[in-house]
Amino acid sequence: MTKENIYALLFCLIITLSSYAQQITVGPNEKYKTIQAALTVAKNGDRIVVKPGKYPCNNVTIDKSIQLIGENYPVLDGENKDEVLTILADNVVIKGFAVRNTNTGSVKDYAGIRVYKANNVQVLNNKLTNTFFGIYLSDADNCLIKNNDLIGSGHPMHSGNGIHLWKCNNVVIENNTIKKHRDGIYFEFVKQSLIKKNKSERNIRYGLHFMFSDDDQYIENSFKDNGSGVAVMYTKRIKMLNNVFENNWGNSSYGLLLKDISDSHIENNIFRKNTSAIYFEGSSRITVVNNDFLQNGWAVRLLANCENDTFEKNNFIGNTFDLTTNGTHNLNTFKQNYWDKYEGYDLNKDKIGDVPYRPVSLYSQILEKMPYAVTLMRSFIVSLLDKAEKAIPSITPETLMDEQPLLKSIAR
Repeated sequence: MTKENIYALLFCLIITLSSYAQQITVGPNEKYKTIQAALTVAKNGDRIVVKPGKYPCNNVTIDKSIQLIGENYPVLDGENKDEVLTILADNVVIKGFAVRNTNTGSVKDYAGIRVYKANNVQVLNNKLTNTFFGIYLSDADNCLIKNNDLIGSGHPMHSGNGIHLWKCNNVVIENNTIKKHRDGIYFEFVKQSLIKKNKSERNIRYGLHFMFSDDDQYIENSFKDNGSGVAVMYTKRIKMLNNVFENNWGNSSYGLLLKDISDSHIENNIFRKNTSAIYFEGSSRITVVNNDFLQNGWAVRLLANCENDTFEKNNFIGNTFDLTTNGTHNLNTFKQNYWDKYEGYDLNKDKIGDVPYRPVSLYSQILEKMPYAVTLMRSFIVSLLDKAEKAIPSITPETLMDEQPLLKSIAR
C-alpha cells in the first residue's frame, strides 16, 4: 500500500469516527446540569462543553476518551472534600477550567487533576487555585501539560507539589506558571520528558525537584524566589539549557543542586543572586559552558567527590566567591572562563591571560571548615590572607586553576 493510500485511509477513518462523536453541553440552563451527568451518557470520542458557572466536583472520574472543554473558565469546586477530577482513560483532553479547593491531608495526595495509568492525556489552559497537589500524573505516558496557572496556599502544612509526575515517560510540560506550592515541578522515575518555558516562582521548597529521572531536558524556564532553588538527584543524561535561576536565598538554598548526576550538559543559563549558584556533590562528566554567574554568594561549590567536570567560557561576575571546594585535589577542567577578580596580564594580546587564575580563595577554604568565620567578611585580615595565598599557594588546591582565563567577559 502506498503512502498516499495510507493517508487516504486514515482520513476516511477519522471522518467515520467523527460522524459518530457528539457534543454534549453542560450548564445551568442545559439538559445536563452536572459534568457527571454528561459523562454518564458520553461515549468515547465525544466532546463535553461546560458553560460558565460553578460546579461541585468531588472526585469526578473520567473513564472514557472524551474532550472536556470549559467556556470562560467554569469553576470546578472540590469543596475541600476530595480530589476534583480523576482521569483513568487514554486520549482525554481537559481544557479551560478553574479548578479549586481540594481536600488536604498527610495520608493521601489530593490533586486538582489526577491522571492515573492513562496515556495521551492533555491538560491545557486551566487555572488551579487552593489545591493540595495541582496536576498529578502517575504511570502516564505521552502526555501534554501546557498553559496552566497553578497557585497553591503557600502554607507549609497544606501544600503539595504544583505539577507532580511519578513513573512517566515522554511528557511535555510547557508554558505553565506555578507558585506557592511545596515543589513547583516534581519528577520521580520520569524518562525522556521535556520541561520548557515554565515559570516556577515563590514555592516553599524547590522550583524544580527531580530524582531517578534520566534523559530529560529543561529549557527556557524561570526559577525565581524559591525556598531552596532547584534540585536534581541520582540522574543521568540531563540537558539544562537557557534557564534563569534567580534570587534563591537561604542557609540551604541553591540556584541548582546537583547530587550524584552524570553525563549531563548545562549551557546558556543565567545564575543571578543565589546563595550558591551551583552546588556539585558526587557528580561527574558534566559540561558547564556559556553560563553567566552573576552576584551570587558562591558561584560554584564543587565538592572533592566530583570528577571529569568541565567549565568553559562562563562569566563569573560580582560573586562573593567564584569557586570553593572541600578538597585539596582537582580532577576537573576549567578553561577560558572570564573571572572579574582576575588581575593578570596579556602581553601577546590574544585576549587570554598569560598567568593562570586560581579561583579558590584561602578565605573560602576557611569558611568551608569554619562557617562562623563569616564574621570576618571584607575585613583587612581576609584581604591579607588571600594576598598571601596567591603569592605562596599552600592550602588552596594547586591544580584547581583556569590556565587560559579570558580578559574580557563573553557577550551573550
